[in-house]
Amino acid sequence: MIDTHAHVHDHQYDDDRAAMLDRARAVGVERIVTIGTDLGNSERAIRTAEAFGLMATVGIHPHEAKDAPADVAAAFDELRAGAAAPVVAIGETGLDYHYNHSPADVQQRVLREQIAYARAASLPLVFHQREAFDDFVAILRELWDRTTMRGIVHCFTGDAAQAATFVDEFGLLLGIGGVLTFKTAEGLRAAVRAVGLAPIVLETDCPFLAPVPYRGKRNEPAFMRESANAVATLLGRSVAEVEAATTATARRFFALE
Repeated sequence: MIDTHAHVHDHQYDDDRAAMLDRARAVGVERIVTIGTDLGNSERAIRTAEAFGLMATVGIHPHEAKDAPADVAAAFDELRAGAAAPVVAIGETGLDYHYNHSPADVQQRVLREQIAYARAASLPLVFHQREAFDDFVAILRELWDRTTMRGIVHCFTGDAAQAATFVDEFGLLLGIGGVLTFKTAEGLRAAVRAVGLAPIVLETDCPFLAPVPYRGKRNEPAFMRESANAVATLLGRSVAEVEAATTATARRFFALE
């Protein structure tokens, strides 16, 4: 399995990072992508990836858009040039209107800049979208070329109609994690049934959103097996089939083959 969206460089793992990664490997998590959320955080993701044999991304989360540098491209170039670990995508980037830690217009500008950078660098994008569907889709319709670009809507929690828009119109993948196991997530389960296994990749978004039966605890990549089990049950597939299919999709997405 590949954990396509984790934050294992987070300070919550400072006391047991090596042991936590050993637990992940023990249950079959073969690769982990640790996701940057601003310039400093992206550098920490890269350094952690270098130390532990992981993959990293560089990105500016919509919460942090207000603090984005004047020249995002130059800042990303510098981070990538100094990386010994694979930097496999740009993000996470997107729109988040739930908290509005950054003004909407600033979020939109920084999202556009990161899409442009990823396109120029021939890198895929990791998207964050919360309560901003209409504006997010409008920007994709303006900038997205599904024939040359790849993207994941990470921690997808939308409904079947939103899933169909992302998958059918834009060719995006959906990152599915612990939320699928929550009692309140029937809309998400309907969405997964609607799109099927082909556009799905697995993630944890750790240390956040631990699946049942670990809900309320610090999440970690080893818990991704619970999400794989939930997808298998939902779609009437074997766990082995879900693990193989999502791993193959993730390997293609991050150009690991």
